[in-house]
Formats: sequence, structure tokens, C-alpha cells
Amino acid sequence: MTTSTSRFSGKVVIVTGAGSGIGRATAERIVSEDGAVVATDVVQAGLDSLAAEHPGSDIRTVVGDVTSDETIRAVLAAAGGRVDGLANVAGIMDGFLPPSEVDDRTWDRVFLVNVTGPMRLIRAVLPLMVDAGAGAIVNVASEAAIRASASGTAYSASKHAVLGLTKSVAFFHGPQGVRANAVLPGAVATGIDGALKSEYAASRVGPIMQAVLPAPATAAELASSITWLLSDDAANVNGALLASDGGWSTV
Repeated sequence: MTTSTSRFSGKVVIVTGAGSGIGRATAERIVSEDGAVVATDVVQAGLDSLAAEHPGSDIRTVVGDVTSDETIRAVLAAAGGRVDGLANVAGIMDGFLPPSEVDDRTWDRVFLVNVTGPMRLIRAVLPLMVDAGAGAIVNVASEAAIRASASGTAYSASKHAVLGLTKSVAFFHGPQGVRANAVLPGAVATGIDGALKSEYAASRVGPIMQAVLPAPATAAELASSITWLLSDDAANVNGALLASDGGWSTV
């Protein structure tokens, strides 16, 4: 995607889940606007292709799981002591398992990736942002953060928690120059595993999805929302929950 603006010139932005989907589109948008990206993902091939397709851009790749302290240290080292923005995009779904069927392993893993990982990375970058007196954090939540019919129990609960995390960061660190906002995607054309692994959930969720679900957005459309909140264009926006869902939240 090309753009005539340079909103991220001189800035360093960390993007998780940058090897594919929304994370990749976000990283591409930032480098297209002259920013430097610390791109992290668990899949080496995705990061390699991202860097290869943008020769000459400042893309610093870190392979690893951001739920681990080792990966977080590597991300901070790649940032080189400066972090202007953080986009917590990486996440996993839960097979649409309802409360009666969700198992402990699924619950724990979904919360680890969707909530604990972003929290740890936020905690790691905050000292740099506070010292600089400026910084923008965008957490990718979900339509499931505001309705129960968009996913299973673990995923919905984790994305509700992401909203609480976002608001807490905005409240405590807004006076120190750090903004934190959340984007709530609806259906998006990405490679995330959205399979329904429960017959009961399919019987409950399926009819609702068919009746009200808007057409899937592209990853680039979500990247537009995320990068707007990361940029100085959104300088007066803090603690906002931005639905980028094609109007699904109005139904």
C-alpha cells in the first residue's frame, strides 16, 4: 500500500504478529510512511518475506513468542532504546468453545497470548515512553470484546480483558504522555484459525453470524485504523475503543 504521508518518519514502532494478516499490514503501512518497525512473530518465514518485500525499509525482525521474557528482551534490544509506538496485534482464537466445553489448556493459552503477552510488552516499553514523555499503544481487541456471539468463552473473556488493560494504561500513564487505545475488528480476511470446534456453538453462533455479519474487512483496512491511533493524528485520543467492524457493532 502506498501513501503520500510520512507520519512515522523518525519513529520506531513495535508490531506483534507482523508475519501475516493485520500485523503484517500494519508493519507495511508504517514503513510506507517512513517509520522503523520492530516486527515480531512466531513464524520465521512470515518475517523473512515481510523484509524481503520491502528492501531498503527499516524492518528489524525478531522471531519469538512475546509471552516469553527472552523474546521481549530481544524486541527491546532491536528497538535500540527508543519506542514511539506499540501495536499488540498477535492473538489466537478458541474454537468457539462455550463455557460448558472450554478446557483449561485452551483457557490458559488464550489468556497467555491475548492478555498476558500484551501486558508484559506494555510493561516493558512504558519506561522508555514515560522517559520520552510520549508514546502510543494500540491493542487489537475484537468485536468479541463487546458481544458474546462473536466467539467462544475464552476468546471473548480475553478480549474483554484487553479493553480493561487498555483503559488502565490510558488512565495511569496518559498524564505522562502515553496514549493507549484499542481497535475492535469484526470479521477480517486473515489466516487466523476461526474454526468452530463445538456443535452446540455452531447451532448458537451460526444463525446469528449469517443474519448480521458484515462482509469481511481486509487486513489493510484494519491497519489504517491502527496506524491512525498510533500516529500524531490521534494526539487527543486516549482510552478509546474504536470499532473497525463495518458497522457490526451497530446491530
